[in-house]
Order: sequence, then structure tokens, then C-alpha cells
Amino acid sequence: MKMISTKTLFSAALVAGTMLTATPAFAQATRTWVSGGGDDVNPCSRSAPCKTFAGAISKTAAFGEINCLDPAGYGAVTITKSLTIDCHFTEGGVLATGNGIVVNAASTDTVVLRGLDIFGVTPPTNGVRIIAAAAVHIEECVIRQFNAANSWGISFQPGGATQLFVSNSTLTGNGSGSTGGGILVQPTGTGNARVVLDHVRILGNANNGLRVDSTGNTGTGISVTMHSSSVSGNGSGIAAVALTTSLVGIMVVDSNVSNNTGTGIDSNGANSLIRVNNTTITGNGLGVNVAGGSSIQSYGNNRNFYNPVGGSNNGAFSVIVPST
Repeated sequence: MKMISTKTLFSAALVAGTMLTATPAFAQATRTWVSGGGDDVNPCSRSAPCKTFAGAISKTAAFGEINCLDPAGYGAVTITKSLTIDCHFTEGGVLATGNGIVVNAASTDTVVLRGLDIFGVTPPTNGVRIIAAAAVHIEECVIRQFNAANSWGISFQPGGATQLFVSNSTLTGNGSGSTGGGILVQPTGTGNARVVLDHVRILGNANNGLRVDSTGNTGTGISVTMHSSSVSGNGSGIAAVALTTSLVGIMVVDSNVSNNTGTGIDSNGANSLIRVNNTTITGNGLGVNVAGGSSIQSYGNNRNFYNPVGGSNNGAFSVIVPST
């Protein structure tokens, strides 16, 4: 009978014990899943989902996608790589103190946020804060109740040449008193920012609906296009501020700017230019306002009236021909 040494038995027991106690390591997947009944120790597969976006992101490969299996609150998350979070077939909730979603990725990365309900809890900061990326797409999202001082629904302050695309989304109840609001566009550094807002509803925010500010930007300019959108019921509507050498150019097309307590469209600074085409401006404290050598130009087909309600003080456009 062959005898087994004590040393051999000890080695076998050590290996077996290690196998029993070791935490399983999961490879990053291209598609991962979260569920209200999940657990962040899971691999985030469809059959073993994670519970939060923060738990799933480390198990999702770059250029991958996180999906929601069922309606739930999936928590705040910081995104540092190319990634899509897509929950547009169910309720993908982000209930957040501080920032809801922070994008701080590489200058070559693209981030897509789709079908999310991002809700601020006391004390909130920003719904979506964008620090760095090549491009960020926000689609079919609701961003609301980030209502502390200096809180924004979307705070777009990248240091590089980042693009922002917002479509079919609603921002409401953001900002507090005379600070914050719906969307802040204020890139820093030398990067030139490009922003497109398509079918966006900026409604009932405490201060600015949309503020485009070149302060702190040393690039050649900021370009914002708003199409088929509504900026209504805010403290003020659209504000452009260009008090430095960096340019601010805004094009507003086929949109509605109405019932804002302050000015509907306001331009300030010699390097600020807003052009308005086929847009209704009504029910605001003041229709349009220019200051500091800035300009607001009309293609001659806008409705700028009844600002304030019952009054005739609408503010003046300079008129340009449609070909320029």
C-alpha cells in the first residue's frame, strides 16, 4: 500500500481551501445587465445581473453597453471610457445626491446615455456633468430636481474639443433662485465646443433655461444649434455671454421661447451672436435683449410679441437676409 506523505496532504488541502475561498474573477463583457433584484458581486450577465450602474461599469468592456432588465433605481456613476447606458425600454432610474452621471473619459471616447430618469436628491449637484470626452449623446432622458445652488440639469464644462448632442429629452426643476438651471455650456481650456439640441424641452427651471458662456474658454469659439425645442417657464430663457475673445454663436430654429419670467433671448458681449429662424418668442418678461455690443439677428420670420403679457416691450432684432 502506497503511503501519502503529510506534505502532500497539506498541499492538497491548501489548494482545495484556496479554491473554496477565492472570489471569482469575471472577464469584461461587451453587454452587461442591471436589475433591481441583482447583486454587484454577479458577473452582470442577463441571468446574473448587477444591481447598480457603478457595479456594472467595471465589468463592461470599453465600447460596450449596459442595459436595464427591469424598472429600478440604479444609482450614480462616473464613466471613464467609451460606453453606452441604454434603458429606453424600461425605467432606468438614477436617484442621486451630488452628481447623477459624470463623464470624464478620454478625448477619443464617445458616451451614450439613453432612456434614463435622472433625479436629484438633497443635496444634489448636477444631473449630468461632462468633463472630458470626444462626444456625449443624451437621448430620451429626463433630468430633474437638481435644485441646489449652482445646480444644472446638464453641466457641460469640458477642457477639450468635446461635442454634446441632446435629443428628445426633458430638463425640469433644476437650479435654485438666481443660480444654476437647465443646461450650462461653458467649456474651459483651448477646446472648441459644439452643441446640438434637437427636440429638447427645457421647462420650469429656476434660473437660466440655457446658458452659453465663453468665460474661461481660450479656444476660437462655442457653437450651439437648437432645433424644434421649447425653452419655457424658466427664470430666463436663452442667455449667451461672450465677454472674452472666445466667440459664442447660437442658432435657434423652429423653436418656442415662452413664459420665461425674465428675458426670452439675451445676448451679452461683443463676441456673442444669436441668429433666430422661425421661432415664437412670447409671454416672457422681455422678448429679446442685446448688451455689450452683441447681436441678435432674425431671418424675418419669427413671432416676437406679447412680452410681457399684455405689453408691447418685445425687444428689437436686427434683420438679416436668409442667404447669409
